[in-house]
Amino acid sequence: MATTADIRNGLVINFNHDLFQIVEFQHVKPGKGGAFVRTKLRSLTSGKVLDNTFNAGVTIYPVRVERRKFQYLYKDEAGYNFMDNETFDQINLTDKIVEAADLMKEGQEVEILINAETDTPLTCEMPPFVELEVTYAEPGIRGDTANSPKKKVEVETGATIMVPLFIEQGDKIRVDTRTYDYVERVK
Repeated sequence: MATTADIRNGLVINFNHDLFQIVEFQHVKPGKGGAFVRTKLRSLTSGKVLDNTFNAGVTIYPVRVERRKFQYLYKDEAGYNFMDNETFDQINLTDKIVEAADLMKEGQEVEILINAETDTPLTCEMPPFVELEVTYAEPGIRGDTANSPKKKVEVETGATIMVPLFIEQGDKIRVDTRTYDYVERVK
């Protein structure tokens, strides 16, 4: 058991019979009344994000979790298959656990959050940026440079990304996995 003083970003807690990860929090001490903690919680089972306010000093129930590095192997009808980089054990995860799956290519290293008490995977997190090759890009229109125009391209994993007009087929680009935004062209 812990109190609201132990709240930090990334902490996993048992709240309302579900596991939630704290996305962000803010300790508020108003001029009138008692202090409280505003939190934004993301459910690890459904992915829903909710706002909740805890009074200061309230007991919370943290869950012991481990972050392990896995390598993505392949996708089949059962889901996504990963291999533990240390023990070489393989696990299979469903679509709803894997985030940004359409940016993941074979051999990609990911972090999987595992409940240490029950040894079950909770989430699969991609690295913040990935480098992908553009497999299809329509040609950019010359002279159309007002308001920094963008065009859709398809990358090697099948995802569609909006990029500047100068990106061509065969270019390698860096993509932000949290927002699907183009970051830069990679040499």
